[in-house]
Amino acid sequence: MKLQSLFIGLISGLLLWNRVESIQFDLELGHTKCITEDIKSNSMTVGKYHVVNPNEGHPLPDTHKITVRVTSPHGNSYHYSDHVVEGQFAFQAVEGGDYMTCFFSADHKPSTTMTIDFDWKSGVAARDWTNIAKKGSVELMELELKKMFDVVQSIHDEMFYLREREEEMQELNKSTNSKMAWLSFLSLFVCLTVAGLQLWHLKSFFEKKKLI
Repeated sequence: MKLQSLFIGLISGLLLWNRVESIQFDLELGHTKCITEDIKSNSMTVGKYHVVNPNEGHPLPDTHKITVRVTSPHGNSYHYSDHVVEGQFAFQAVEGGDYMTCFFSADHKPSTTMTIDFDWKSGVAARDWTNIAKKGSVELMELELKKMFDVVQSIHDEMFYLREREEEMQELNKSTNSKMAWLSFLSLFVCLTVAGLQLWHLKSFFEKKKLI
């Protein structure tokens, strides 16, 4: 039992790196607030949101309705809800990069502020392990081993993803440096050409004036 407890504690520690807590933020009526999340391609992502009721036990005011849109790095829409107080989305990212969730509330007079609770998870954190355990009827140790395997796999994929991003940045730096070098040579050539033309003009001018 001690070994099992130690093992489970180790797994829980490994899972902390990918743990995502829900956040709450204020949104003024008539304004938009966007939140971005860097998601790898082929990764699962889930999100849920709701407007926090300022008066518990009473219905939400009609003004506390929001429009929510989730877009990919290339502008493709993955989720859209209009005039709602809560909702959720789930999809597998086809494109890698920064995904954006934007919240908008219609303008109203007098202006007020609402609070939104938003929970967005991706990768291993998006897995519902409780349901997996119930559906598969797996033992606790098997479940923890599966968690550990997925965490290691996610770390492995993340390392390759970061390596690819680093290679892209290196290629971009090389391309930029090459363009800057050609631009420097071109600038130097133009300056020397202009200086030569000026000297030729001055020499011709002085020769015509018989000053030299």
